[in-house]
Amino acid sequence: MIGIVDYGMGNLFSVSKALERLNAPYFISQYKDGLLEADALLVPGVGSFRDAMEALNRTGLTKTIRDFAATGKPVLGICLGMQLLFEESTENGLTKGLSLLPGKVERFKGKTDQGESYKVPHMGWNKLRFTGDSPLLSGIEEDYVYFVHSYYVKAADTEVLVAVGDYYDVEVPAIVGSGNIFGMQFHPEKSSEMGMGLLRNFTELAAERKAKL
Repeated sequence: MIGIVDYGMGNLFSVSKALERLNAPYFISQYKDGLLEADALLVPGVGSFRDAMEALNRTGLTKTIRDFAATGKPVLGICLGMQLLFEESTENGLTKGLSLLPGKVERFKGKTDQGESYKVPHMGWNKLRFTGDSPLLSGIEEDYVYFVHSYYVKAADTEVLVAVGDYYDVEVPAIVGSGNIFGMQFHPEKSSEMGMGLLRNFTELAAERKAKL
């Protein structure tokens, strides 16, 4: 059973509908006791990093997510949820994140080092390049996924990079992972066959965890 963290800033409808299409059992909760009993945790997110962390801190879910991660069970952050996994963000002032992965979240500059201007947010379909190994990539081929974001992760350790996408002169971390912690900067539920395949692989990690127990 996958627990979806409800802290008031996630696109719960689209994520839950994607899990239903995969016939993956899930529940949505804002309560510690229920979430800690899940086989895997999904942290969605839309909006501001600072607002999200304030909501998680206010509800006590910051500790819940960290405690869950410490059990070794799979955790997946999507879009803003992926950014929250890292140490800090400069959005609306420096804000501390969940610190489950090393790195910092910064805004696209809107201009390349050569002076070429580009649009922010980064919105649309970009093709991924695989740069690391991950159970999320099982049976998956490089393809296009759908992004909507103005901030991106600058990972402090390239070992956490699983897949990247290029946006002008920025190499955008698109899939990250270390141990039981995973993140996708794009929206897998809106990314056609590749996105659903990646989500399916995460649901299988949850099923494997349940089988072991």
